[in-house]
Amino acid sequence: MTNKSLVTTFILAGLPHPPQLDTLLFATFLLIYVLSVLGNLLILLVITVDPHLHTPMYFFLTNLSFIDTWFSTVTVPKVLMSLVSPAGGALSFHSCVAQLYSFHFLGSTECFLYTVMSYDRYLAISHPLRYSGLMRGRTCALLATTTWLSGALHSAVQTTLTFRLPYCGPSRIQHYFCDAPPILKLACADTSAVEMVIFVNIGVVALGCLLLIVLSYVSIVCSILKIRTSEGRRRAFQTCASHCVVVLCFFVPCVFIYLRPGSKAAVDGVVAVFYTVLTPLLNPVVYTLRNKEVKKALLKLNSQSVFNQGKLKPVSMQTFPPECS
Repeated sequence: MTNKSLVTTFILAGLPHPPQLDTLLFATFLLIYVLSVLGNLLILLVITVDPHLHTPMYFFLTNLSFIDTWFSTVTVPKVLMSLVSPAGGALSFHSCVAQLYSFHFLGSTECFLYTVMSYDRYLAISHPLRYSGLMRGRTCALLATTTWLSGALHSAVQTTLTFRLPYCGPSRIQHYFCDAPPILKLACADTSAVEMVIFVNIGVVALGCLLLIVLSYVSIVCSILKIRTSEGRRRAFQTCASHCVVVLCFFVPCVFIYLRPGSKAAVDGVVAVFYTVLTPLLNPVVYTLRNKEVKKALLKLNSQSVFNQGKLKPVSMQTFPPECS
């Protein structure tokens, strides 16, 4: 990557807020970050140790939890540092490059993964008899690998286009992490062509994935409506409801920030919090509190842990009241 930049350090402006809210914001972001990381790590642990959860749906969920663990780690620690110290927002040129690449790599991979997960749900509900044959372990591994490689390629394009331009000052980024739109405003050259290519690149990925997800769920709804029993329809809808909630919370802010005409730093910073900070927290919350299979696995893991410590006998899952199972 050739670059004639004179800027060696960028300064992140952070989230716009009055100084007296520093402590409150620090405590809030720290709590959300800790819960996000611990929650996603817990999902990874439960799915790994419980053989009943070794299915395609939960295989993709482990990928999602792994991504979300690092997705929040890319941005939140720097936000916390900037809230603690005025110098916390300083970031070297190469660190900014690394943050931008990591952010778009994980974000676009998650975008592709949501598409694969919707396709998995489509096959499970619309073609239940052929599902096990279509979604074999090899197929799942191939789909997951494709999402990661596609995310890496997409991010490489974004990063190369952004940092091939010269940056000679100013160096203050009006955002709380290094992202292409606010960085391009600091370039000492015409950015119109680069902005258009990045706009098209993100637009193709985001809208393409969103279109495929919508088509998958339209087909799923059509299949659900053909189910004769109300109980069967209810269970089918519940299977996909959690996925839909997380997808909406991820795609709506992305489309708002990257695909709308014009850009306002203050608005973009606040909206970006939804998919960089809150969405990684939604994953463990939605998939544990709304998923009976994961809740059963958690209870089973807890009972085994207590038993191994020699404190209690193993507890049968049937001893819990119906609402806990």
